[in-house]
Amino acid sequence: MQKTKVVIIGSGPAAYTAAIYCSRAMLQPLLFEGFEAGTPGGQLMTTTDVENFPGFPEGISGPDLMQKMREQAEKFGTHIVGEDVVAIDCSNRPFIVKGSTTEVAAQSIIIATGAKARLLDIPGTHEGEFWQKGVSACALCDGAMPIFRNKDIYIIGGGDTAMEEALFLTRYASHVYIVHRRDELRASKIMGDRAQQHPKITILWSSGIVEVKGDKVVTSVVVKNLKTEELSERPAAGLFFAVGYEPNTQFLPKEIEIDDKRYVALHPGSQETTVKGIFAAGDVHDHVYRQAVTAAGAGCRAALELERELSAL
Repeated sequence: MQKTKVVIIGSGPAAYTAAIYCSRAMLQPLLFEGFEAGTPGGQLMTTTDVENFPGFPEGISGPDLMQKMREQAEKFGTHIVGEDVVAIDCSNRPFIVKGSTTEVAAQSIIIATGAKARLLDIPGTHEGEFWQKGVSACALCDGAMPIFRNKDIYIIGGGDTAMEEALFLTRYASHVYIVHRRDELRASKIMGDRAQQHPKITILWSSGIVEVKGDKVVTSVVVKNLKTEELSERPAAGLFFAVGYEPNTQFLPKEIEIDDKRYVALHPGSQETTVKGIFAAGDVHDHVYRQAVTAAGAGCRAALELERELSAL
């Protein structure tokens, strides 16, 4: 069995940033890259243009950004294993991390497996159709793109996230339509009121989108009234999903506490989990910001805390 001081699980901004810090501290981390969102590089691997990550004034593609982070981690000595992690045994220390074929004993672990947006199975929204060509699951990431400027945009959801993202999109869109399958919102009253009172937002109650159409990019959506079953095709530059996220925590042992939304629970003011020596960073614990730059910051904090914790052993 291999032995190492640090295992990092994940391959998005949080994981690679943690790897850069750990490897520069001569901790020789081993990184399992195959888990986050099912794709090495995580959610950014499906993002065409990243315009809000510092240091790239002209923007950069998600895959290119992840490749640069990966190369930087490797440059300083991170060993990368292209496997999923299937289980962690944290009943004793060193912890045992079990990959698809590799088993490692580690003094410390950083969990940075991210989260994936919940998507609906709507024709026209998939890879190879209009995903990232007007269809997105992150208004804060993509809403400012030129293709959405002064156009009608549709967003699916009825919770606080949908309201927040709809309000954000009003900065760029000519009008924002919230499509909600029920006749009342799940959002908090204050967020629901803000959305309903905004002159550039209309809520389509008891409705769903059944198809997205376009040429090279989205040009229209087909909306179905769920009570009357009436269909209407409406001009649209984009569709945003805002129906929640699923953190990748299903492989974690019971000793690592997760909250009622399946996110990893942390000690207040720390990146440490409920198991001493095991840390978490990025979207696997963050259900508020979910940005590449905040994930990278959490990866930095986790690595610095881990280094201090190991030096005290």
